[in-house]
Parts: sequence; C-alpha cells; structure tokens
Amino acid sequence: MDFEIVSSDITSLETECLVLAVEADSTLSPAAKIADEASAGHISEILKGGDISGKNAQTLLLHKVPGLAAKRVLLVGFGKDDDRNNRNYRKVVKAIMGVAKSTGVSSLALAIDIQPTDDEDKYRQVRHLVEWSGNELYIYDETKSKKADPIKLEQISIHVSEDDADLAETALMDGTAIVNGTSIARDLGNLPGNFCTPTYLAEQALELDDEFESLSTTIVDEDEMNQLGMHCLLSVGNGSEEPSKLIVMEYKGGEEGDKPHVMVGKGITFDTGGISLKPGGGMDEMKYDMCGAASVFGAMTAICEMALPINVVGIVAAAENMPSGHATKPGDIVTTMSGQTVEILNTDAEGRLVLCDALTYAGKFEPASVVDIATLTGACIIALGHHATGILSNNDELAAELIEAGEQADDKGWQLPLWDEFQEQLDSNFADIANIGGRPGGTITAACFLSRFTKEYRWAHLDIAGVAWNSGGKEKGSTGRCVPMLTQYMLNQAAEEE
Repeated sequence: MDFEIVSSDITSLETECLVLAVEADSTLSPAAKIADEASAGHISEILKGGDISGKNAQTLLLHKVPGLAAKRVLLVGFGKDDDRNNRNYRKVVKAIMGVAKSTGVSSLALAIDIQPTDDEDKYRQVRHLVEWSGNELYIYDETKSKKADPIKLEQISIHVSEDDADLAETALMDGTAIVNGTSIARDLGNLPGNFCTPTYLAEQALELDDEFESLSTTIVDEDEMNQLGMHCLLSVGNGSEEPSKLIVMEYKGGEEGDKPHVMVGKGITFDTGGISLKPGGGMDEMKYDMCGAASVFGAMTAICEMALPINVVGIVAAAENMPSGHATKPGDIVTTMSGQTVEILNTDAEGRLVLCDALTYAGKFEPASVVDIATLTGACIIALGHHATGILSNNDELAAELIEAGEQADDKGWQLPLWDEFQEQLDSNFADIANIGGRPGGTITAACFLSRFTKEYRWAHLDIAGVAWNSGGKEKGSTGRCVPMLTQYMLNQAAEEE
C-alpha cells in the first residue's frame, strides 16, 4: 500500500474515489462545499433527499459527480463536534476502508478538512489516519492453501493544505512505519505454535539484522543460558522438544555510550500450562502467549524504519511450555540468573519465570529505562477488560510517560499499584520467592515478582493479556498492541534527546 500527501485542487484529483466529510445535519465540510460548487449543487441536492444525515461513520457512495475528475465520491459522516474523539474517528476510518474494499477501487483520495477528533494535533490526525487505514487493510493468509484475493486498493492520497504538507509528510512516514511494525506483530501472533517456535523467532530476528544496518542481533542458546545461570528461563522449556532462545536485538541510532532504552518481550510460543495443564477449551489461543515478544519485534521494526536517534535494545525470552517427563513440576525450586531462588507452585505462571532472567540480563546494558511486555495474567482482563494495557512500575514518572504515550498513540494503558503489601503474598517457606501469590491481585503480584529483578533501573511492566488478541468470529486474531504505545514512547525519548 502506498500513501502520499497531496495539496492540489480536489476538483482535479484523478482518483477512483474521492472521500469528503459531512458533518451533523448534512453540513458539508469546506472541501465538500468546493466539490459541490464544482458540481453545480449536485451533492447538496442529493443530501436534501436524506440519504445521509452526517451521523458518525455513515457513508453514501456517488458515481460520476459532474465537475469532478474523481470517478466516485464517498460522503462520510463525522457527526457533531461533541462526538469527535479517537473512538469515533476509528469508526469512520473503518467505514471508509470497508467501502473501498467492497467496491474494489485501486485508488482513494481522502479530503477530510475538518477536525476529525478532539485532538487538535494535525500530525496525530494524519498519522492515525495512516495507521488505522493500514490496520483495516491487514490480511492474514500465511497458513491457508488458498491465498486471499489481493486488495485492489494500491494508492491512498491524503489531501492537506500546502501549509500542513511538511507536517503531514512526517506523520505519513511515522504512521507507515508503525503500520509495518504492527503488521509484523500481528503476523507473528497469528502464526500457530508449530510454525512460530523459539527457533523461528530467532530466525526472524536475524532477518531484521540483515535488513537494517543499524541493528545487530545476538542469539543466546541453551548452553550459554545455562552458563549465565538462567535456570528459571530454562525451566520453562524443560518439557518441550523445542530449544529455548534468548534473542537480543541492539539498535544503535544514538551516540556511542548513550544509555539504551530496553524492551523485554515474553515469547512463550505455545503455553499448555505445563504440568499445571490448562483446560482444553480455547487452548488454541495460547499461540498468542508470545504477543509480548511480537510487540518487541514490531516496535524494533518501526524504530529502525524511523531511524530514531536513540539506542534501543529489544530482548525476547522465547520458550515453549509443554508437559512431559522432563517438565518442571509444581514444588520444584530453581535458581535465577540473579541468584534468587524461586519455588514454582504453578507451572502455568511461566511468563514471569522467563522474564525474570531476561530482566536480569537487561541490567548489563545499564539501561535508561526497561519496559517488559507480556500476556501475563488473566486477572488483568478482569481488572481492565479488553480495552487497556495494565501498567505497573517502580517509577511513577516512567509509568506516566507510558500512559501519555498510550494516549498519544490511542493505545491506552492504565496504572495499577505496586505496593509492598502485595509482595508478602509471594513469601515461600522453601525458597526466596514463590512464583504465584494467590488469586487476589493476581496482576499486581505477578508484577511484584518481576520487581524483585529490576531494582537497579527504571522499569515498567505492561500486561497485555486483555488487548493482544481478539477472540471468536471474524475478528479473531492478533491486534498488534502495544506496538503503537511502545513506538510513541521511543519517539518521545528521541524528542527529549534532540
């Protein structure tokens, strides 16, 4: 898909479909009024018929409108000023892309010259338009024998004023990078466990290394992990025939010696629960237990494409959690890379076991910040539903930066407390720490566990269990969250550096 910014006269735009905005009560936007005048009132005459009132996400497709070079005109409702927000803006973009796909047009020109949301930032308005359009056009058919019919839409032009053209170009480039990163995260998440193994993820990281000169990848295998003392991470993969991997991707866009920002992703490529076996119903969705890792891959891709002037390290702790005669048992005690011992009371609480060693490993980079991303707890879904990422941190300023990035990227997060009272739930009679703390506050105690390994640096934990994928029906599949939040966070860090 090619996006471009244009500023020419909309009446002369040669496109298969020109998209114009209609506000509440059939009020034409400025661009729509220009088109209406060129058509000698043809558009306003149609509006009098009541086919479209301007309610949010309403559409009306017109053919051969006189006075315009465009073959079709799509009128799209944006509602009242009070209705303008990102949620409704997304609905509008979804409606536009739905018409574009159903009509099979190859080119589309978007002349939306009204404020489409309550955010006045024109950069974000254009960037979101690019991101959400790209997301709506995403198709997964990697594992189908018959590939999906290719989407005919090849060109999307975004019409802006000449004064806004430079800003819009920047927004387009950033939005395209985020679309690409999100699509990679969705592809990885949607692949089944027999395709997307820890070894496969390592191969993908090496391919990124080949693609970007600014990126170097190191794969730490099981022998080296054993030498490093990563017995907690290794314990998760004990029951699997698939070897575990620690994947380290270093992006060097900043000055040598600048402290990097580190992202750590949970990469459980399939989670049976191990000996603490999960119920069979819906277990197929446990291929999504590596979506934290997928978001690291997606964000690293976007960062490389943007060529951000900072240093970033992406770490993926990849393993498959299976039951077998070699599998870790409830009650086993293992030693982490940090030297702390863990009593594994439940082998289905395995994400924190791979992350704790990866977080200890992250400390060797002397990071400016560390953010881990994981589909860690079902309790987060109970707390926040499927709308927000859970954010827990040992640094309130870092948590606030991530929340702000989520607001800017429309990839929202919400902070949960990390109080000492919850730490006591992890007490063990036989080891330094237990890997579960009971049902109360499950999301918080999981983060409390991780906090034991992050005392030397600014750290935040993103629990994406509720937002990483959609269940059931046509919408089932990976969402690519939280690539937008992570990328925006890194954009903000780059802006501070500059």
